Amino acid sequence: MKNPRAKVLVINGPNLSLLGERQPEIYGKYTLEDICNEMQKVAEGENIHLDFFQSDSEGEIVTRIGQAKGNYDFIIINPAGYTHTSVAIRDAIEAVDIPCIEVHLSNIYKREEFRQRSLIAGVSRGQIAGFGKDSYILAVMAISRILKSSES
Repeated sequence: MKNPRAKVLVINGPNLSLLGERQPEIYGKYTLEDICNEMQKVAEGENIHLDFFQSDSEGEIVTRIGQAKGNYDFIIINPAGYTHTSVAIRDAIEAVDIPCIEVHLSNIYKREEFRQRSLIAGVSRGQIAGFGKDSYILAVMAISRILKSSES
């Protein structure tokens, strides 16, 4: 890929490495690798470079967000269980000042009450939830549309 239009860091939080095995009735039967491969295909067609990171550790996620400053144009993040609890991840996103899109496989607003509050939403450009693996694809497409509108 020559001179990508954007470099995007895709961050996946705790337990997402268990996709395909963990509660497939909620999260689907596809693996995280399946999702990353589909995202990559779409991103290549849009001349967007993706780097992927997954961790179950809040501290590692915060560190990776901090390392993104000056290296990435966008962040796509599925903070998973940290969505509802991590002020540290929220603060890191706010500190690096990189446009962020929050994604969720399930519609968090149709789930348990404690899952219906996102600490990340307030520092994100937008949130995409409830479309399964397509939530991630829609995030890549949103970045492409943002880039196209800024180029014209």
